[in-house]
Amino acid sequence: MKTFAEFQILGRIGKVREVGQTTRVSICANYAFKDRNGETRDRPYWNEVTIWSDSARKYVGDYAKPGDLVVARGTLKQGSFEKDGEKIYTVDLNCDDFSILASAKTDKSDVEIEAAPETEKRTAKRK
Repeated sequence: MKTFAEFQILGRIGKVREVGQTTRVSICANYAFKDRNGETRDRPYWNEVTIWSDSARKYVGDYAKPGDLVVARGTLKQGSFEKDGEKIYTVDLNCDDFSILASAKTDKSDVEIEAAPETEKRTAKRK
């Protein structure tokens, strides 16, 4: 039996940036919830995926832009490092499959695209 850990994110691109030999793409996924008045609202959640493949990096560089609706799939990798004497644990989203589903609308009156915040590596401290 094959075992694995994988992710799938469906959302809109915030930022695309080159980091060394990789491309990092911030993707905003909206989670629906009901507020105290019973109205459905969206809660945006930003995820940053890392693309290693040269062909996928070229595809993203040539065609992907902020606001595009995309799906990213890949594997999870847990890691750790020492910082100031404390062990820091991380989870990396290594993207194996990246597809653009729809281009961003160009008419700003139809949709407002919120830029991705500067992403920092999300870490959790464990003792």
